[in-house]
Amino acid sequence: MTKQEKVLATDEAVELMDLLGKKHGPLMFHQSGGCCDGSSPMCYPRGEFRVGNSDVLLGYVHDIPFYMSKDQYEYWKHTQLIIDVVEGRGGMFSLENPEGKRFLIRSRVFK
Repeated sequence: MTKQEKVLATDEAVELMDLLGKKHGPLMFHQSGGCCDGSSPMCYPRGEFRVGNSDVLLGYVHDIPFYMSKDQYEYWKHTQLIIDVVEGRGGMFSLENPEGKRFLIRSRVFK
């Protein structure tokens, strides 16, 4: 049995990651357990958001680290997360906000 990746991305999400990487340099994602913006994956310049003992590194997607708060991870630990993109405004501090698109998490349960 092969190990399944915890975090994947759609082709559209990878395209947006490439665009943001060209504009801002290396990137990182963080998803907290908060409400509003905190329930969406937030994209930052790598190292701009401080991660700590209350965060879990789920893996790398397109060479970009994806972190989640431990509390949020407890709800999502049996799922595979897929980063996708939809039209609309992103989180207030997330880098995709000015692009008219936002990152969105889709998921599927591990079998």
